Amino acid sequence: MTILSGGLNPQRYETVLVTGALGPGEGSFEHLAVANGARVEQVASLGPELRLKDDLRSLLTMIRIMRRYQPDIVHTHTAKAGMVGRLAAWIALGRRPVVVHTYHGHVLTGYFGPTTSRIFRGIERALARITDRLIGLSQATVDDLVTMRVAPQHRFRVIPTGLHLDPFSQSERSDGAHIRAEFGVSDDDFLAVFVGRLVPIKRVDVLLRAVAHARETGTSMRLLLVGDGPLRAELEQLANTLGLSGSVTFLGLRFDMPSIFAACDVAVLTSDNEAIPVAMIEAAAAGRAAIATDVGGVAEVVTSGTGYLVPPGDAAAMGNCLVHAATHRSELVEKGRVARENVMGRYGSGRLIRDLEGFYEELLSERAHNGGKRISGPVP
Repeated sequence: MTILSGGLNPQRYETVLVTGALGPGEGSFEHLAVANGARVEQVASLGPELRLKDDLRSLLTMIRIMRRYQPDIVHTHTAKAGMVGRLAAWIALGRRPVVVHTYHGHVLTGYFGPTTSRIFRGIERALARITDRLIGLSQATVDDLVTMRVAPQHRFRVIPTGLHLDPFSQSERSDGAHIRAEFGVSDDDFLAVFVGRLVPIKRVDVLLRAVAHARETGTSMRLLLVGDGPLRAELEQLANTLGLSGSVTFLGLRFDMPSIFAACDVAVLTSDNEAIPVAMIEAAAAGRAAIATDVGGVAEVVTSGTGYLVPPGDAAAMGNCLVHAATHRSELVEKGRVARENVMGRYGSGRLIRDLEGFYEELLSERAHNGGKRISGPVP
């Protein structure tokens, strides 16, 4: 979002980024959008949790913002902001803008019980009817949403994420020496890094058990956990129970990820659901292979040539893979080299901006051709 807010052609697009409150353990990159020249509007009542009064207040604020700016395109992201933003566009504007929503993943399976999941699927289907186009960051995400009848296939477009990868691709292993020294990681230690929120869907408990399994084989390994969240205290207790207090370090939020990936030997991911693994892309740009669960769009980033895939929820399989990687360092280095080559062209910020500018132009042209009516057919 910050890349788009500051990266679109300023001769063609004036961008307003509307942001809400952060959830526990989340960091803000709003400053990047401001640095790139975007205008930012904050809606303090808009947060990730469901709170009826705050959500209604957010909707009213968004309606006022829509009426003030009269946008030609409304592009929403994330579940809550996507709901509020699309409803506000539908209510506020007589001259309907082009409305686009990006699924960075979805919470329609794996997060809630069956009844709540059915309700959320019904809400997403209703919102899709007032949305001109839907974007998925991976084909796996789009396939899931089509299967759940959120919208038909022709309403979707797969546009992979785009990231500022140069700081990662320009890093060398020596750039991480101070990180290893800071946390007492020796040259012989095998260092794995996890990056993500400490929430149930990430299954960090599985990762901790995998590290314990690997260490039981005699593998000298360490784990750095980057990120925060509601499960931190529980996971710290689990690490202690497993005898990992000297082997696992919880770093919290960090903003020196190029150095952290430069320091590590492998990036790890144990999620039960993942649309597109951003941390794996950044690690690949830094020349690091990955060990990750084969869920969602992960296999679009982590392949047999760039890392290892394991079944979700299987701590023994993850642990065995860690042992294999630790004892086959040259193989791991080669996979990291291939990983860097693979991601630089596919997931760079320039490619994302080109893709979306072209996509916006198609939609605006089709809207003009239809006399300003809602777009209903497939993109030509």
